[in-house]
Amino acid sequence: MEINKIITKSEQNEMTPDQVLNDLLSGNERFVTDKLNHKSNKSLVESATGGQNPKAIILSCVDSRVPVETVLDQAIGDIFVSRVAGNFENTDIIGSMEYACKVAGSKLVFVIGHESCGAVSAACDGVELGNITSMLENIKPAVNGVEVEGEKSSKNPEFVQAVVEKNVELTMNRIREKSSILNEMEANGEIKIVGGVYSLKTGKVEML
Repeated sequence: MEINKIITKSEQNEMTPDQVLNDLLSGNERFVTDKLNHKSNKSLVESATGGQNPKAIILSCVDSRVPVETVLDQAIGDIFVSRVAGNFENTDIIGSMEYACKVAGSKLVFVIGHESCGAVSAACDGVELGNITSMLENIKPAVNGVEVEGEKSSKNPEFVQAVVEKNVELTMNRIREKSSILNEMEANGEIKIVGGVYSLKTGKVEML
C-alpha cells in the first residue's frame, strides 16, 4: 500500500485479521527501533476527503505517554481509536467497535493496556473522587480477579501489572459477551479480537 494515501476499500477487503495484526506489530517494532515510516500528512489529508476504510479499531487508555497512532506507526485513515482511562469497554465504545467492523470493514479489535496505569492503580486503591469513582468500578472486576503475594494496592508493582493484564483480558471477554455482532464476526473469521500491554520502559506492545 502507498503510505501517503489512505487505505482504499479494495485494499481493506483484501486484508485478513492476521495481516492487520502483523502490520500493527511491525509498526510498533519500527517505533521501538526509531525507524518510523516517513509520511506526507498533506497528501494523506488530501486523499482522505472521499471516505475512510481503517483496518482496525484500537481501545486504549487516555494516558498521554501512549499515543496510539505513534506507537503503532499508523497514519491518517489507518485505524479507529477509542480511548478511556483504564481501557475498558462500555455501550458507546462497543457501538463504535460494531460500526468500525460491521459497517466500515475493519478487521481487528485491539485492546491495549499499559504498565503503571494510573486508572488501574486508582482502582487497586479504591479511590473515590467525583465521577472517577463510578469509572473505576469498570476496572474492579480485574482487581478482584487477581491473586498475588504481597499487598493488593498500588504500592505493589507486581499486583498492578497483573491487574493491568487481567483488565485487558476481561475487557476482551466482555466485548464478545456484550456484542453478538462482533462475536459472530470473530467466529466467522471476519475479525479478530486481541489484547496486549504497552511497556512504558521499552515502547513495545506485548501480546497477551
